[in-house]
Amino acid sequence: MIFLIQYNRNQRKLVNFQTFDDWEREKAYDAKFALELRLNDQSIRDEVVILEASSEAAVRRTHRRYPERLEQLLTPPA
Repeated sequence: MIFLIQYNRNQRKLVNFQTFDDWEREKAYDAKFALELRLNDQSIRDEVVILEASSEAAVRRTHRRYPERLEQLLTPPA
């Protein structure tokens, strides 16, 4: 799986979390580029990364700087 993550370092807050299947690699990178352009136009300096992992749980284990906010985004509303 491919994960596109936008993280605000100053606020220590996860802003955006998108998942893509492995076969959507080009779509993921296009989305990252579009997001970076939009943020740059708005002078927003958030961190934008693409990560590859076998599961969302693996991302939580290996990239703990995107903490519980990731959990909140992945949990459907009640």
